Amino acid sequence: MAIQIPSRQLFIDGEWREPVKKNRIPIINPATEETIGDIPAATAEDVNIAVEAARKALFRNGGKDWASATAAHRAKYLRAIAAKITEKKSELAKLEAIDCGKPLEEAAWDIDDVAGCFEYFADIAEAFDSKKKTPVSLPMETFKCHVLKEPIGVVGLITPWNYPLLMATWKVAPALAAGCSAILKPSELASVTCLELAEVCREVNLPPGVLNILTGLGPEAGAPLASHPHVDKIAFTGSSATGSKVMMAAAQLVKPVTLELGGKSPIVVFEDVDLDKAAEWSLFGCFWTNGQICSATSRLLVHESIAEAFLDKLVNWCENIKISDPLEEDCRLGPIVSGGQYEKVMKFISTAKDEGATILCGGKRPQHLKGGFFIEPTIITDVKTSMQIWREEVFGPVLCVKTFATEDEAIELANDTPYGLGAAVLSQDLERCERMTKAFQVGIVWVNCSQPCFSQAPWGGKKRSGFGRELGEAGIENYLNVKQVTEYVSNDPWVWYKPPAT
Repeated sequence: MAIQIPSRQLFIDGEWREPVKKNRIPIINPATEETIGDIPAATAEDVNIAVEAARKALFRNGGKDWASATAAHRAKYLRAIAAKITEKKSELAKLEAIDCGKPLEEAAWDIDDVAGCFEYFADIAEAFDSKKKTPVSLPMETFKCHVLKEPIGVVGLITPWNYPLLMATWKVAPALAAGCSAILKPSELASVTCLELAEVCREVNLPPGVLNILTGLGPEAGAPLASHPHVDKIAFTGSSATGSKVMMAAAQLVKPVTLELGGKSPIVVFEDVDLDKAAEWSLFGCFWTNGQICSATSRLLVHESIAEAFLDKLVNWCENIKISDPLEEDCRLGPIVSGGQYEKVMKFISTAKDEGATILCGGKRPQHLKGGFFIEPTIITDVKTSMQIWREEVFGPVLCVKTFATEDEAIELANDTPYGLGAAVLSQDLERCERMTKAFQVGIVWVNCSQPCFSQAPWGGKKRSGFGRELGEAGIENYLNVKQVTEYVSNDPWVWYKPPAT
């Protein structure tokens, strides 16, 4: 299945523009390790041009073209983008699969979600006009007050490589719905579909400068964007280490940030489950997206009374997972995104073994695949809470396992992490599930499942997993400024100071 990678430039002010320094970055297909194209590499000079274009778009015609236009006007563009994404679904899914290694069927699912997310925030925008001016009840009749919600301004959006177009959409759609103008900086490891989003914006005649897309390296493009004095907010999804740097850069200008960072999420399996159903959810929760997902429930806590039988089930299910080139039919596990990430994951596995853990299955390259960054789905047992594999995010198809005896012990183990993104509980006892839900120190809880995500529900974490929420009605609030307007409506003088003598 030959797929041509489109050759694109930076997208600034509604046009394709060559980077100031004319540098480009190779695109490596992680399934073959072959160079299949390249993307433009933006630097601080390009960031300056894009930010200026975004500011002009925001204030053009007194803001009437975008920021001060009706939300319904902006919603028309979001719906047009959604329609174009759906029209190009097959092409975009294939580009996503060969760019980041995601199985093709999974990539197609993501593209559906991209269109759905634009549609959802179009709906939110259309409902927004009636809520833009909200009256406030006051204890004094001499004053009237209302609250305005206005776009926060120019926003910088920095997104990861595991869901290249979808994670970008989680930020772009609500930012545009709110009336902001934006600069999107996707990960240099997977930017192809984000550049195709630029082409979609051109095709639907999105006003110039409303969305600018800069591909490039983090230090050369992302860092200047985060610290730019004319960027009013940064929204970042990625590692906790990079999130800290983004937050420090924004802090110098007291700039608001939204951070969706790493995770080491637990999945707790009680003794009353159906073993096969629980096994599939446990594996899906960790191995979906080739294990490269911030919310992966990568710490399995299983009740000691079923541990042996459950682990046997897991191994049997793992052996049935098809590992192949992402474009092959029924592929369910593709390659790790890059050579560097492959080495990092393999190092985690070898360190776990060195620390005394047992590699129950996987942990190596599949024998039938001689090239590409493939790793078998890996289950690690005999894990201690002091081990690196328990404490740190792997971002690969690696599941570590511990047993527990009581509900209280399960809660203690589940919360034994500096992260707080997601958690899952599997049990037929719904009262117990409710207790676990309340006890988990996270932003997302799954009951009898793991990883479902919907545009309508807020997404985000606590502790080192970041703060702020994306998606749902909370998603648009990230990009709005709340302005209080209070009016004195009495004809009487204020009479606080003694009037001067006449």
